[in-house]
Amino acid sequence: MTLKRIILSLFGLVALTLFLRDADARFFDLPPLPPPEEYGNILLNQNSENNGVRPAVFSHWLHRTKYTCRVCHLELEFELKSNTTYVTEEANRQGRYCGACHNGKIAFGHSKDNCGRCHNGDISAGKEKFDQLIQLPRAPFGNRINWARAIEEGTIKPRSSLFEGYDSMPFDKRLVMVVEWGNIPPAIFPHKAHTPWLDCANCHPDIFNIKKKTTKHFSMEKLMNSEFCGVCHLKVAFPLDDCKRCHQR
Repeated sequence: MTLKRIILSLFGLVALTLFLRDADARFFDLPPLPPPEEYGNILLNQNSENNGVRPAVFSHWLHRTKYTCRVCHLELEFELKSNTTYVTEEANRQGRYCGACHNGKIAFGHSKDNCGRCHNGDISAGKEKFDQLIQLPRAPFGNRINWARAIEEGTIKPRSSLFEGYDSMPFDKRLVMVVEWGNIPPAIFPHKAHTPWLDCANCHPDIFNIKKKTTKHFSMEKLMNSEFCGVCHLKVAFPLDDCKRCHQR
């Protein structure tokens, strides 16, 4: 094959890949992605505006460099869906929820001078700190950071528990989920990439029934409705746009 044909073939493959990616986005109506420094940021507003204060902003990328997901979503009992956990200022001051760390010792406390650091109603608050993550492994979507590789390589070493002596349970089973559409590779689920971040109870049995053949058939539409993998892989973990991260050949 001549050099010209090789170049044309490579160009065609790149063009086809871009076309299919955009076509998938249109077909599935994937939600538009915010800037990388805002991906995963949420506004907590279950009580704030009702009590005359601005919503509190929470940045997942800022906190996950320090703590794994299980700390907040298991030990501190935050629901995985935003604004479904009833958090009050009183509970925080008693050391629950955010107050477990924001006590003036581990992180800044609940003093009047610090109110605006969270209750600012700005989804982009703290974006100036995002550049500090430039050394982390890169990814094409979301925060554009490969968090699984970062923790695997030791680039970040987030705590997995607020208590001493905890170790995540090693589990290396890979699940292969065959896709009904032709020419689409199976979706691969690696437990090994998830166990450093999550506890088994985060997924089982509420999101995925642990018994064989008892989990309902799930589709991309259900994922986009924040079901199954879409609980995380829609607005916090790498988004569904990154098809090849799951559908590997």
